[in-house]
Amino acid sequence: MKTGVLISRDTALIAITSRLLEGWCRLITFSNIGSGLDYIYSLIPDVLIIDLTAYDAGAVDMLNTLKNDPIFTHLPVLAVIDESNPPPRWDDILIEDFVWRSGIEKDLPARARLCVQRAERVVEVNPLTRLPGNTSINRTLQQFIDKGIVFAVGYADLDDFKPFNDHYGFARGDEVIKMTGRLILNIVKNRQPAGSFVGHIGGDDFIFVMDADLIEATASEMVSAFDRIIPTFYDGAEKEAGGIAALDRQGNARSFPLISLSIGITSNRNRPFSHYGEVTEAVSEMKWYAKGTKGSCYRCDKRHNPSG
Repeated sequence: MKTGVLISRDTALIAITSRLLEGWCRLITFSNIGSGLDYIYSLIPDVLIIDLTAYDAGAVDMLNTLKNDPIFTHLPVLAVIDESNPPPRWDDILIEDFVWRSGIEKDLPARARLCVQRAERVVEVNPLTRLPGNTSINRTLQQFIDKGIVFAVGYADLDDFKPFNDHYGFARGDEVIKMTGRLILNIVKNRQPAGSFVGHIGGDDFIFVMDADLIEATASEMVSAFDRIIPTFYDGAEKEAGGIAALDRQGNARSFPLISLSIGITSNRNRPFSHYGEVTEAVSEMKWYAKGTKGSCYRCDKRHNPSG
């Protein structure tokens, strides 16, 4: 089932929309877009439906700010609009589609589904975390480079995730990955609401891009938060023991510690990059350096040129 956010104060509209989408979409309702932002940032719904029957310039500004964020460019937005009060300029509203208030019974179910299907066809997102994938990551990095922005990149990876996944099964493993994606997204956006980016490379690998002055404190917060949360995913015996007993890749029995988070960081502040491939290579090196340290940690690239 899809997950949607409905922004409206109109109780009749809320009731109609909930009824029309019942069985296809689980709707979470907020009275205004400001109150719904935390939820949207945390869970990235499949569709956002916004009531613009009473045109609100402030709400439109907040919507446009959300849609201009690289993470939420792909979020399909469907507006409900009153024929007697259309927007002053359609080009100023970043929406994918709209329905007239008078035609909501007939048009809303099909339009909502088309919005989601169109987004899934056109935009590459990870189906598990709803975060942008590799194409968006590479495009965003190149845009930062081309614009001459000083930025830093973090590459986050889980350690000892495979034994956990083998021991507890894919469903619990997927929950760990979703938790990690939400944690990274929330911390990055709390530290830098505008101009930052979070992407999901795949598996248990994530990328985040932000201001170079903020990234070390951000990574430190991620590491601390992750270590507080991850024990809750283990059963009592393994949690108490601080890990699980499982077979390694060679088939030998051994003990694996609790999953930890390793983060590698690089920046163009001290070493220039001309192509996103150079960035990903440098930050991958730092990620592997971080993984060489036991437990959750982050490691920063201090080199001043590509040759080190």
